[in-house]
Amino acid sequence: MKKTLYIMIMMLVFGLTGIAQDETSEPAKEKDRPVRPPFQSGYLIDNQTTYIPSQGTLEYVIQHKFGNMNNGFSDLFGLYAPGANVRMVMNYVVMKNVQVGYGLTRLNMYSDFNAKWTILEQTRNNTIPVAVGLYGNIAIDGRNEKAFGKDYAFTNRLSYFSQLIVGRKVNDWLSVQANVSFTHFNKTDSLIDHDKISVGINGRAQFSPQSSILFQYDVPLKIQGIAEHREFTNPSKPNLGIGWEISTSTHAFHLFVSTAGAIVPQHNAMYNNNDWTKGELMFGFSITRLWSF
Repeated sequence: MKKTLYIMIMMLVFGLTGIAQDETSEPAKEKDRPVRPPFQSGYLIDNQTTYIPSQGTLEYVIQHKFGNMNNGFSDLFGLYAPGANVRMVMNYVVMKNVQVGYGLTRLNMYSDFNAKWTILEQTRNNTIPVAVGLYGNIAIDGRNEKAFGKDYAFTNRLSYFSQLIVGRKVNDWLSVQANVSFTHFNKTDSLIDHDKISVGINGRAQFSPQSSILFQYDVPLKIQGIAEHREFTNPSKPNLGIGWEISTSTHAFHLFVSTAGAIVPQHNAMYNNNDWTKGELMFGFSITRLWSF
């Protein structure tokens, strides 16, 4: 009887101790997960976003721009104007948040090898309040060597672009980004610098499950410290763009107007002479298709 009573007392003591420990122990912290994708495409008019599809995704992109629309009805606002440009791209996500690709552009027959890395993803509890990405490319000018003058060398064809992107999903319908970029051309026109720093802002405002408004504004800066001339002769002008996005799980379609006629970003940063205040804009569109492997 005494043994039975002793065992019951001990069980009661250990049981109460266990309950007390459960009540005083801290609850397990929930892991702070990334927010839902702030963008539905890695492209935003003439810019990149921090969005990268899942690992093993193959992405095919067509980017197209028509001619300048400032002639009005005479060439149907640029749809039949000379100077149309197109770029075709294949990208592949080699590992989580790392994408590499190759593109071919009609203007100057640029071949560009590019890479993008989303270093940080914004999280739902704001442990990481912003997304941070890096994008860069090396472009090869494919024109005949006569376009480069008498002192031709293959390295004259090369140009480089690198960009830091910082973005935030403000709420369920609005995402914004800011960027700073550096452009370098090994060979330029005699009165144009080889280097250019630019800044920009862009974003996406979603108004239905599949439709969003896109906007961008990129500004090449006049920085005398990296200039090779005392005066800036015919400097590159800002690039304004606004567009409409229609997206599904595997497609994104963008219809837009923008100032710059090129598609390769370093060409826009260095050579854009269109002025949006004078109506010098171009219609364009892009189509993105994803395949998962």
